[in-house]
Amino acid sequence: MSTLPTHEPVNRAIEIVQRIRTEVNHALVGQQEVIDQVLIALLAAGHVLIEGVPGLGKTLLVQALAKTFAGRFTRIQFTPDLMPSDVTGHAMYDMKTEEFRIRKGPVFTHLLLADEINRAPAKSQAALLEVMQEQQVTIEGRAFTVAPPFMTLATQNPIEQEGTYPLPEAQLDRFLLKIRIDYPTQLEEIQLVKQVTSGKSGEGLDVSAINTIIKPEEILILQRIVAGLRLDDRVYDYAVKIVRNTRNWPGISLGAGPRGSIALIRAARAAALLAGRDFVIPDDIKGIAIATLRHRIALAPELEIEGHDIDMVLNSLLNKVAAPR
Repeated sequence: MSTLPTHEPVNRAIEIVQRIRTEVNHALVGQQEVIDQVLIALLAAGHVLIEGVPGLGKTLLVQALAKTFAGRFTRIQFTPDLMPSDVTGHAMYDMKTEEFRIRKGPVFTHLLLADEINRAPAKSQAALLEVMQEQQVTIEGRAFTVAPPFMTLATQNPIEQEGTYPLPEAQLDRFLLKIRIDYPTQLEEIQLVKQVTSGKSGEGLDVSAINTIIKPEEILILQRIVAGLRLDDRVYDYAVKIVRNTRNWPGISLGAGPRGSIALIRAARAAALLAGRDFVIPDDIKGIAIATLRHRIALAPELEIEGHDIDMVLNSLLNKVAAPR
């Protein structure tokens, strides 16, 4: 297992991040962009919303990532009858001691997979979103800190809308990135089927091939290194210009707020480290802009009727906003 002292330079951090990326690739076939974006969110100390149909390897991805840094992993299946206490925990009366004991919920972990978050009512969603924002949980008036690193990976199915409770804009804004996970290519699917069915019965998730690279506290060091990466004033200007353009762009009825600009800088710093650099370039901003902004804006109804989607509109915006040279 590698160690990462606090004084280690960026080069060591780059090497460790590449090793983590390679290990996760051992478990997941294809989906490189998805893996990279999840790593970017972890390095930027952010949370992600993953949109995709079931069965594309989201649970395997989270389990594999947790194993690379010996992190704890829990999963909550969001359902219409899920209570806030099922997420955060609750007080229990102990008959022996005649006292109340606190039973901590599944949010006390490093990586939390919130499966089909939009199937639970607003109250249960809010319980999770509070811990995402505050990094703490209040049970019976007492505040309990969730040990860092803490990252929520919430999923939602883009197809099924019946019986769902869509996340309000203010809650969507808490996610650093919204990632779209698509079907694998034909070659990737053949490789995936071979990997899962070779000499195995059932559909158990296998992360035995994943090596542990670092410890959870060393993820915090990586996050601090990312937060300190250099940024030219022109790159700041470019990021803010992109976000400000969403507020008056034709076809966008609701633009991104300042939190969008902050998220874009945070994500671009992490993308730079993942690309092997200790400084941010305009391409880092452009490359992560769609994942950072797609959940922070709303399309005008007439564009939706015409079959346009948010990614198409954001692409046209990015092509029009001049990048610094």
